[in-house]
Amino acid sequence: MHENDISYAIRGAAFKIHTALGSGLLESAYEAALSHELRNDGYEVKSQIGLPFIYGDIKLDVGYRIDLLVNDKVIVEIKSVAALTDVHHKQVLTYLKLSDKKLGLLINFNVASLKDSIVRIVNNI
Repeated sequence: MHENDISYAIRGAAFKIHTALGSGLLESAYEAALSHELRNDGYEVKSQIGLPFIYGDIKLDVGYRIDLLVNDKVIVEIKSVAALTDVHHKQVLTYLKLSDKKLGLLINFNVASLKDSIVRIVNNI
């Protein structure tokens, strides 16, 4: 399945969750709900994946964790913040580069309307 098809399904599940739960919950609640919805739709979902940082020939565990990885292709970073900032976008791009993935979604559930709070981030490998 192509990244764009997976992304479309993730967006649909996110809208369903936001409609049902609204804003104001912890990121972990949205992560659990999104994992559940995507698994029910037949997607392989891994959560809280440790991502090592490699510098030269040293592999360091510095605490990077991917919220969700769907079908081993699309990274999903979940936020529940007042507003997304540049650092959130850079975080997803860093995860994409470190994991050698092409597409990531940054989703902020702490909003009145989810429409403008899902950001596609592409790693131009």
